[in-house]
Amino acid sequence: MTTLTKSEATPAPAAGDAFLSVRDLYVRFATEDGVVKAVDGLSFDLERGRTLGIVGESGSGKSVTNLAVLGLHDPRNTEIRGEIVLDGQELTGAPERALEKLRGNKMAMIFQDSLTALSPYYTVGRQIAEPYRKHTGASKREAWGRAVEMLEKVGIPNPKLRVRDYPHQFSGGMRQRAMIAMALVCDPDLLIADEPTTALDVTVQAQILDLLKDLQQEFGSAIILITHDLGVVANTADDLLVMYAGRAVERGTVREVLRSPQHPYTWGLLGSMPRLNSAVDEPLSPIPGAPPSLLSPPPGCPFHPRCAHTQEVDGDRCATERPSLPDGRGAACHLAADRKQTIFIEQIKPRLA
Repeated sequence: MTTLTKSEATPAPAAGDAFLSVRDLYVRFATEDGVVKAVDGLSFDLERGRTLGIVGESGSGKSVTNLAVLGLHDPRNTEIRGEIVLDGQELTGAPERALEKLRGNKMAMIFQDSLTALSPYYTVGRQIAEPYRKHTGASKREAWGRAVEMLEKVGIPNPKLRVRDYPHQFSGGMRQRAMIAMALVCDPDLLIADEPTTALDVTVQAQILDLLKDLQQEFGSAIILITHDLGVVANTADDLLVMYAGRAVERGTVREVLRSPQHPYTWGLLGSMPRLNSAVDEPLSPIPGAPPSLLSPPPGCPFHPRCAHTQEVDGDRCATERPSLPDGRGAACHLAADRKQTIFIEQIKPRLA
């Protein structure tokens, strides 16, 4: 499929002064079974020095969105429409050579699985030093010294020795730190962390998240933190975007969304989390049903087949009319604002206490 530079839909509002601005983004994949509508009209902004948490179940479009920002989708079977503007530079439809100059330099990504993201054929030090040499023109000696410096910065013990090790010689937490070192070696302005704490024990998770916050303060980077765990973003992110079936269904600051969520899907995510003060044998409250197929997503609100509150909306609007997401704080839901507040206070909040 052809990658287009502008959306064919109604023109999105012009980007503001945000460092990263995504407007009306659509990502489609051509498959043997049909076209997968992975991202469906997504818009958001991110400022320098702030962290945006993007949460949602697997398949909600979180990683696809950020791979589109990096320009890592295969153009042979991917259609991308919309605007992605990084520090005033349009990325959608940009030449591959221009994107290569930005990747690893101005923008970088910490991938979910560090074992598969790191090459088993090269030492950790070489994999950190290579992008530094490419983007800065540094000598081999300088780049190697930079690799040692970065391993030390992310807390790897004996970095002068460990820089010569291969990825399989590192533990899971240490490989994740090495991935962070590789992503930050050129001091990128935008860092995308795709579930950086997946499969790590709780202690290492906390260390990795604290490390990201410390490095953000040092480098002033804008960070996108992709996760399915609201607990991870609670003390890490500044702003929160909740995604479902390729769409944004709620957004606001972390404090706003977690203290007063407005979308039934967000209620479900919060309700399915275990509580420290709950009884050991108390069952969790999972969201009923399963996410829709993105080959043929349902009309109207994509969450309506799983939502317990569709009967409280007049007519069949939930099944036929796509709810809009307001600018700034808000949720894409047809429930009246006062009714959402009542439901949250009477039914949802007591379960979260």
